[in-house]
Formats: sequence, structure tokens, C-alpha cells
Amino acid sequence: MTSTYFNPPRPRLFGHRGSAGTHPENTIPAFRAVIEAGLDYLELDVWATRDGHVVVHHDETALRLCGVNRPIRDCTLNELKQMDAGFGFSPDGGKTHPFRGQGIAVPTLEEVFQACPDARFNIEIKQTEPAIESLTVETVHRAGREEVVLLAAEQDEVMDRLRPLTGNMPTSYSRSEVAEFFSWLSKGCRSPYRPCAEAMQIPETYGDRTLVTPETVAAAHEVGLEVHVWTVNRPEDMKRLLSFGVDGLMSDFPAILMKTCRHHGGPKRGK
Repeated sequence: MTSTYFNPPRPRLFGHRGSAGTHPENTIPAFRAVIEAGLDYLELDVWATRDGHVVVHHDETALRLCGVNRPIRDCTLNELKQMDAGFGFSPDGGKTHPFRGQGIAVPTLEEVFQACPDARFNIEIKQTEPAIESLTVETVHRAGREEVVLLAAEQDEVMDRLRPLTGNMPTSYSRSEVAEFFSWLSKGCRSPYRPCAEAMQIPETYGDRTLVTPETVAAAHEVGLEVHVWTVNRPEDMKRLLSFGVDGLMSDFPAILMKTCRHHGGPKRGK
């Protein structure tokens, strides 16, 4: 089976945790808002419940999203489903909470696949222990979504366990792999370099260092590596990064991202 993840034209426009700026992040309404905005890609995060279900959630605990201070991995799916995933979202700094009590739940990965049948999925594994790489890959296979999934992990130990399981599914760089790329770049690209994944997904800046420049993007392209930048919410930043030639942008505001990209000249020809 051949991956079609990179088939759509560039730039690749991602809804970051769904439409996290307008809806409770990593929930079905947030992901549907991305589709309604016309984007191809959903960026999301996964953990597993105590009884072995892969669920879509960013934080280690349910406190910020649901108001319940319990680790996701210590909850059963039924316990998690009793929580209100619309509880914590506020568009105005806590003055209002428009999604509370609306029946929004933390979704399983399977439920997101079912709700968004035509999307492509950028799935980051957040959980380090106990390991859930096999469970996540099995969930993707069971849903028949291997062709439209990229698997990501910031933590090196997770990526080390994950990559041997992915088959033809593409991956992105872990934290140390990003560091190795920029170390190679800082040494003038003198030694041979082979990318260990298909995409490098990074912020524009990290600490006091600027990671994304026309030069770093060009160097990545020279070795066949796509550059996707997170999290980009201002139109002026979107335009500037697109002018650098980045291959993808991740935003909490997918409708703004789509509008800005259209005005910038539209998608370029893909692979």
C-alpha cells in the first residue's frame, strides 16, 4: 500500500488540534471545523486509556480541557467519556465558555477517522509510558487509514519504537533528529546527510534561535525533506513563511489560514 499523504498540492494546510482557536481542541467539532474551512490535514495528539483505547487529547491530564485533574492513561474510556471536553475552552480569556454542557467528549482516534472520512491525519503520539506505538498503528490499520496518515513523536524514545512499525506510513522528525539536522547545517553541510523521515515539523523559533529561514528551508529541500511550521496564527506570519517556501503551515485558525493562502496565490503543485 502506497501512502497518499503527500499527494495534495502544497502548501499543506493543517488545522492544529483541529480548529483549536475557535473550538475545544482535539474534539470532533474542532476537526469538523477544519474540514468546513476547506483544509486537507488534521493535526492531532494521542494517548491511550487504561483499558487500551487510543484517544485524541494533547495534555497528560484532563484538567485543562475537561476540568478534571486525572491522567488520561489512568482513566477507562467510559470514565473519560463522562467528562465534558467543552469545559475549558473560552474564546475571551475565561469570560465565557460557550461549549460547556454541549455533550462534547474526548474522542477516540477511531471516532475521528469516522467523523472525517476524507481528511489526512498528522498523528503525534504523546504518551511515553506505557508504550502505545503498536496500539496506535493497529488502530490506524483497523480503520484502513494507512494511506492518509503521518505518524509523529517529539520524544526520541517514542520515535525509536514507532518507526519500525510504520511500514509505508511516513513519519516526521523527533526532537534529537531536528537537532541533528541543524547541527549538520551549522557545519556547512560538509558531510553526507540522509533524512530519517519525510517531514520536519518545527516552530519558526525555538528559544533565541530562528529555525525557519529561506536558507534552512532550501537546505531541507535539497535532501528531500518537507518543512511544516507550527503554530502560525497571524496572517502576516503565514505570508512570510509561505514566501520562504515552507511546505506546510499548522494553525489554530484554519479558516484564516485558508483565506490567507488563497490570497497569497493558492496552493503550489504537489509531489
